Amino acid sequence: MPELPEVETTLRGISRYVIGNRVTDVIVYQRQLRWPVSRHLGRSLRNQQIISVKRRAKYLLFETAAGHLIVHLGMSGSLRIVVGETEAKKHDHVDFVLGGKILRFHDPRRFGCILWTRQDPLRHKLLQALGPEPFSDAFNGHYLYKRAATRKVNVKSFIMNSGIVAGVGNIYANEALFASGIHPQRAANRISQSRYEMLADSIKEVLDKAIHSGGTTLRDFLRENGKPGYFAQQLNVYNRSGEPCPVCRKPIQVRMLGQRSSFFCSRCQH
Repeated sequence: MPELPEVETTLRGISRYVIGNRVTDVIVYQRQLRWPVSRHLGRSLRNQQIISVKRRAKYLLFETAAGHLIVHLGMSGSLRIVVGETEAKKHDHVDFVLGGKILRFHDPRRFGCILWTRQDPLRHKLLQALGPEPFSDAFNGHYLYKRAATRKVNVKSFIMNSGIVAGVGNIYANEALFASGIHPQRAANRISQSRYEMLADSIKEVLDKAIHSGGTTLRDFLRENGKPGYFAQQLNVYNRSGEPCPVCRKPIQVRMLGQRSSFFCSRCQH
């Protein structure tokens, strides 16, 4: 599933191709995504210049004078830049034609979404309740400690709650908890502020490394040019059940928490 680093990698990859360019056409091959693509999308976007592209959590926000396009990659989606004559393939659902190039939305599972709004996108119902960005000044150990004070939920589910912090998905929650030595099952309200400071720093560091590696390709994610991300080669615990811990060599364990696989070292994390 594309997580924050994959979405940020996509943003950085496509920006130079779309910002300043005008949408000359919108071709919809499949409207039935997580929510149906509006039949008026082409009319709304056609001849609009893309002013900017930003990321909020795992959403991409394309700004035009007429409104904003909100894109989420879902479980298996990607955005790629292709040359104009490239034929659409299976699971290619929407083309945004930008002169001689196309921004193509591909999503085998169709859990992604493409929405249009004329309002401030940050006030959209999907974005308005999101927590701070992990790289922002508002996100730190003190903030996590305060938010966790009354939370008995396990710490992994706590940091994956998008209302607490925006965009920390399963892969990077596992990796950050390992890096900070915190067991994923520990209750959120039973962790000290000093340990939350370590966790906040680990979240920032793990996400930053993943972005600079181009994201993680495990199954479906491909970068905007079709090349895979390489952070999978740096994963310490995620998807490594039974393999030796890179620190103590004890086998990595896996357990289901919140319906998600949680990977950890029972010796290094407590």
